[in-house]
Amino acid sequence: MSEDFHQKLEDLRLKKIDSFTVTPDNFMEFQRIFHDYEYRTQIEGDAGRKGIITYHRH
Repeated sequence: MSEDFHQKLEDLRLKKIDSFTVTPDNFMEFQRIFHDYEYRTQIEGDAGRKGIITYHRH
């Protein structure tokens, strides 16, 4: 079952969550959704070890 990245982005934008992570295994799926996300300029990702990226609000 794939993750609902659009919902995670909305939850982040609306401050329902502080952050979420994306792994290398699901990065391509996330990237397609993030690229089309209207409010992506409000969100940034911090790269961590082993290709894990943590996304949070600016």
